[in-house]
Amino acid sequence: MSLHLKPISSFAFLPLVLLFLISSASGDNSLTAYEVLEQYDLPIGLLPNGVLSYELDNSSGEFSVYLNGSCTFSIDSYELKYKSTITGVISKDKLASLSGIKVKVLLLWLNIKSVILDEDELEFSVGIASADFPVDNFSECPTCGCGFDCDTVEGRKIESNHLTSSA
Repeated sequence: MSLHLKPISSFAFLPLVLLFLISSASGDNSLTAYEVLEQYDLPIGLLPNGVLSYELDNSSGEFSVYLNGSCTFSIDSYELKYKSTITGVISKDKLASLSGIKVKVLLLWLNIKSVILDEDELEFSVGIASADFPVDNFSECPTCGCGFDCDTVEGRKIESNHLTSSA
């Protein structure tokens, strides 16, 4: 009895090559999105609970974070909205070119453009103005619907250091 091997077409390997390329382009997903924030010296509380997955280009810092849907919650006098996909560029102590996160200021919904860690404060910029908050306010992740304190109706108050305008 002889064994006859048929030549395998190079097209048979194409799906494996594509799978490899897609998985390597997604970055190292062995870490959670929260652990990636910590690697860049940013607090985990910048993202709400429930991140499903993320993609990170380690060379450029471009990222996408995927939630199970849009997410809204209030903290103190601020109402925040996260879209189901958040994109931006991450680097040490900084999130830039953000898309998918809004804050309600008075009657207006403004896009949060960047978050910068400066020693023990986080500066949130909406382009024309920014506000600083102690980094300790973001040591835990908010929960969609109720923010930081889902046990009470009032919620947790966060401390604001000051609002600055670049106008």
